[in-house]
Amino acid sequence: MHVTRVLLMVLDLGGTFVFAISGAVAAVKHRLDIFGIMVLAFAAGNAGGVTRDVLIGATPPAAIADWKYLAVSVLAGFLIFFWYPLLARLRNPVLWFDAIGLAFFAVAGAQKALVYGLNPVMAALLGMLTGIGGGMVRDVLVNQIPTVLRADLYALAALAGAAVAVGGQLLALPPVPTAVVGGVLCFLLRYMAIEHGWHLPVARRLDCYEEHSAKERSR
Repeated sequence: MHVTRVLLMVLDLGGTFVFAISGAVAAVKHRLDIFGIMVLAFAAGNAGGVTRDVLIGATPPAAIADWKYLAVSVLAGFLIFFWYPLLARLRNPVLWFDAIGLAFFAVAGAQKALVYGLNPVMAALLGMLTGIGGGMVRDVLVNQIPTVLRADLYALAALAGAAVAVGGQLLALPPVPTAVVGGVLCFLLRYMAIEHGWHLPVARRLDCYEEHSAKERSR
């Protein structure tokens, strides 16, 4: 149990830091001031974890009860505030940090849900919710359609990583290797979605039919 608690803390703080970086990067891209950067860093880094903790009854949420979550978020905000030009050389930095944070939180959310007695199916779903929560809040605050609602592998990647964590627990496998495998799977799915355009099916819109009909009439 001690190993599980330490693992949860590492995953939670790691996910908080990475998601906070993605929030701070988004804030800089939208030309927010330093206060806005800190707010967006904290919101992106902790929204998923707070939602998870409230739903499983772990109150007050760790992000509020433990100063380390605030410290990690503020550190990420300051790092981006002072060194954003170095990070800006990366292609789509928000997406990449978001993918890493998604992997951390999907696994951490599922494992913490299991510790609090949720059944495996709900634990996997809560892991997914933990992973997507921070990114959703970040995107809404900068007036963007949340990534999870777009047609790429986001929530599905988080669910896959969480499912591996839950499966490892059911099979009584060591928690650390299970967490690593689940996190890597989640990240790889997001990587393939970002790099190769993997996405879920989308409905055909009315204008697509109209365009097709127009082409048919013009023949």
